[in-house]
Amino acid sequence: MAEDIRDHIKALTERRAFGLNFERHTPETVELPGRPVRKGDKVRFLAPRGADPKSVDQRLWRVMSTTRTDDGRVASLARQVSPDSNDFETASRACDDLIVVAEFRDPIYPGLVSTGKVGRGGDKPFHTVINAENFHALQTLLYTHEAKVDAIYIDPPYNTGDSDWKYNNDYVDSDDIYRHSKWLAFMERRLKMAKRLLRPDSSVLIVTIDEKEYLRLGLLLEQTFPEADIQMVSSVINRAASFRKGRFARVDEYIFYVFLGEGHIHPWVSTMLDESALQGADDATEQNADEDSVRSEEEGVPKTKAMPTVWFTAVRRGTGSAERNGRPALFYPVILDAESGALIKVGDPLPKDAPRSQYVLEPGTVAVWPLAKDGREQRWRFSATKMREYFAAGTARLGRRDPETGLRPITYLQPGTIKNIANGTFKVTGKSPEGALELALTEGAMKDVTPRSVWNQTSHFARDHGTNLVKSLLGEKRFEFPKSLYAVEDSLRFVVADKPDAVIVDFFAGSGTTAHAVMRLNKQDGGRRQSISVTNNEVSAEEQTRLRSRGLRPGDPEWEALGICDYVTKPRIKAAVTGLTPSGEAVKTDYKFTDEFPMEDGFEENVEFFTLTYEAPRSVAHHRSFEAVAPILWLKAGAKGKRIDKALEDFAVAETYGVLFDLDASHAFLNALSASDQVRVAFIVTDDDRAFQMVCSELPPHVEPVRLYESYLTNFKINTGRE
Repeated sequence: MAEDIRDHIKALTERRAFGLNFERHTPETVELPGRPVRKGDKVRFLAPRGADPKSVDQRLWRVMSTTRTDDGRVASLARQVSPDSNDFETASRACDDLIVVAEFRDPIYPGLVSTGKVGRGGDKPFHTVINAENFHALQTLLYTHEAKVDAIYIDPPYNTGDSDWKYNNDYVDSDDIYRHSKWLAFMERRLKMAKRLLRPDSSVLIVTIDEKEYLRLGLLLEQTFPEADIQMVSSVINRAASFRKGRFARVDEYIFYVFLGEGHIHPWVSTMLDESALQGADDATEQNADEDSVRSEEEGVPKTKAMPTVWFTAVRRGTGSAERNGRPALFYPVILDAESGALIKVGDPLPKDAPRSQYVLEPGTVAVWPLAKDGREQRWRFSATKMREYFAAGTARLGRRDPETGLRPITYLQPGTIKNIANGTFKVTGKSPEGALELALTEGAMKDVTPRSVWNQTSHFARDHGTNLVKSLLGEKRFEFPKSLYAVEDSLRFVVADKPDAVIVDFFAGSGTTAHAVMRLNKQDGGRRQSISVTNNEVSAEEQTRLRSRGLRPGDPEWEALGICDYVTKPRIKAAVTGLTPSGEAVKTDYKFTDEFPMEDGFEENVEFFTLTYEAPRSVAHHRSFEAVAPILWLKAGAKGKRIDKALEDFAVAETYGVLFDLDASHAFLNALSASDQVRVAFIVTDDDRAFQMVCSELPPHVEPVRLYESYLTNFKINTGRE
């Protein structure tokens, strides 16, 4: 009893007198499917195939030994009966029916195995995507990138109560009375590690959240980053709104910006209070349906001053007043040549209740009507007379032709844009072959402005530019609720626009939007920014149920193939870079807004995909796991150029780093390093501290020395379970 009282008093004294107080809970455990069972491991029983995973003992066991039998490997297990007991319970189990478990404070010794790459970026550094539990990935990045990251963007679980995230392998739902404190404990552990990754002199952490946890998250950020300046932005992401009876319909979410050191917002051409976004309830997905490029390519116009969106859909949509019966005189056809798609004429309005079939088309023509995507009859924004005038003046134009229907979307220049042409903000540089005006920014006409803390941008609508965009890349819907690509792009632009070589990390990478956004930023200004994306390979709860009914379980190839990393993140990023869907077809959609071009063009970028592995420290120390550690060394040296994947007898030098395997070859190694001005890190394999120091003393001043495997092993030992 005295010990219990002491423990309670200690817990109470460690609590803050004020601020955010929460239970820090039993440290998380992570199951490692596919990891071989070894002596000394902690393991848990796997349920029989097809059975509920909770139908078997969920306690942890220690592997005392393994033996080989005719039926496979068998583990001898033991566990303490109780924390205060000296008695042990024993059992034996086939290794195939066990899963290795890592607890929060257990040391892990990571490796990385490449699972594919795409190289279209020449000598640019690689973006990396890591399939891993993000806490372990953050531990790995502390070895490679501590205090080297310019920006972190994360979109963590929103803790809605709808089983949208796991704690200790269990989904957290609305019935869990500790769900808020579990979420805070989960986030605090990761934010503390993220803080160590960020450059203390100049960096920014960006965290998105909604109304469920924004208050607690704000307090947690203040406690974790007391030295930082923190702001919160409200961003409209859902024009259709989320409705709850008796409450305001929610259209926005929140973005926290945490500024460290000299981290700051870079002004841009938009305040983010774009009034055109207020048309959202009236405009459909085709708000920028014309998919031709409208960009300034003139010399002297900075790429960061890209031509803003000026062409908007001519169809009025969404509200009751947008329907045909609201303004029947605005319901008329635009007639095109069925084969070429060329404009023939603008037809006259139909009588109020007349069906479309009453309009008689000439042979070889098709009619473009103002319709919603579901076929409902809407109306044009202006009369048939005005439409004819707009086409004649080049202020209305036809978009890309649909090869199946022969139809083309119609967009127009709004009155504000016409005024900007008149006042010199925009200039007409020519006309398209069909007579539409081609515009560019007049040099110096648009000045950078400070963005506001309320964002209302059509480009940020998640359904149109998140869900639908990812569906276009993958050829089918595979992921619920991805962020708008352009929302993430804008969020990052404000903090890395003046950092063309920035390193950007996302350890809740989901579908890979952050990496995709970084590639767009690079294209816009010629940057060489790198993204590091971390996501697990979790299978959705619904899919898990279906897979278990088929007798499958985690670790099976059929199971892992449907995990988020393999099924969504990797194919999405590959499609973005190559311009090809997973089936090999060209992506048929165009990018919009700041930089408009066909998605099938892809990007001139390099990306490599990895899965995190768990190595035995003895194997690492005895130089038997170099192939697993090699990608980590490459990451530490900048993830650029050739990688040294195999241990040699003497040494190897790649573009940005070298590895000395044998001290007897140190003279030749040093000469090779001196001959390169790009090598930035020298890894020296030795247990002899004096020999290591001797080599260090002769290294070129721009080369950082790292001792293997002492630095690696020490890093993961001391970083274990840090709170």
